[in-house]
Amino acid sequence: MTDESTIPSDLHRRVTWLIASGAADLPLPGAGRTAARWAALTARTRDDVVVGRLVEAHADADAILAQLAGRRVAEDEWWGVWAAEPPTPQLRATRAGDAWTLTGGKVWCSGAGLCSHALVTARVGQHDSGLFAVDLGHEGASADTTVWKGTGMARSRTGTVTFDRVPAERIGSRSDYLDRAGFWHGAIGVAACWLGGAERVADTLRSAAAARPLDPHALAHLGAVDAALAGARWTMDGAAAETDRQPDDRGAAHLRALRVRAVVEAAAALTIDRVGRALGPAPLCQDEIHAGTVDDLLVYLRQSHAERDLASLGGVLAAGGHDG
Repeated sequence: MTDESTIPSDLHRRVTWLIASGAADLPLPGAGRTAARWAALTARTRDDVVVGRLVEAHADADAILAQLAGRRVAEDEWWGVWAAEPPTPQLRATRAGDAWTLTGGKVWCSGAGLCSHALVTARVGQHDSGLFAVDLGHEGASADTTVWKGTGMARSRTGTVTFDRVPAERIGSRSDYLDRAGFWHGAIGVAACWLGGAERVADTLRSAAAARPLDPHALAHLGAVDAALAGARWTMDGAAAETDRQPDDRGAAHLRALRVRAVVEAAAALTIDRVGRALGPAPLCQDEIHAGTVDDLLVYLRQSHAERDLASLGGVLAAGGHDG
């Protein structure tokens, strides 16, 4: 178990310490210890939302490499996964013989300027995309995080990375990346982090209840938060058991991820709302850690596609994709 007292406070040093110490080496999803993997992500994000988010991406890259390339991340490497593909800018991959290079811009890159390596999607030709592993230490890779104006998740250093003929290794096609049960296992890993952030927000209300008598309304909020988070934890545990029983069933993994993410997102949103209603503005104005956690979590939850994801879940169910 990691000795929390020895972990550096600076974010860059903190994440690199976790990686170097082996604390970021998590069991692969679907290999029999999925519950331990997701519990570790929850615990890490409960400690610090931004650190947990960056560790989750590193662990996801490790799982992707294991599945698609038959290898794991190397010691002391810090990986990101950058797969957003808006219309502009575009990152393009060019092949010369057996060698690939990347040129163009990649947006929504968390850990920009921090990660040593990344898995990125890039356009190949007119209509295809590929997944590439890239060493960000190359002189042709540069990061710009000035576009991020909000306080929530600002420490994640999310921005645009520009590539200028940077060598890369093709790991597979974009469909190899997306059309895996493992893609949806990774989506639940994100929900595990949301749960950790929600637990951290709830800790403020729990601490208040331990320190002084709460009025009946605040107690009701505490009860509602506890019930919602307990339900989310049990959902994660059940999903982990199902994942270990069906590690390669993409249809089941897709449905499971949509359900889990909906449950955890709802529990996290309820927690933020009810803790605020129970305690008023004071923690948001006077408790730097609590206020930062709420800011970070509100942004992180928007990795959910909200009603679009619920519509996707309904569409799967309407098409008969349910398990009774």
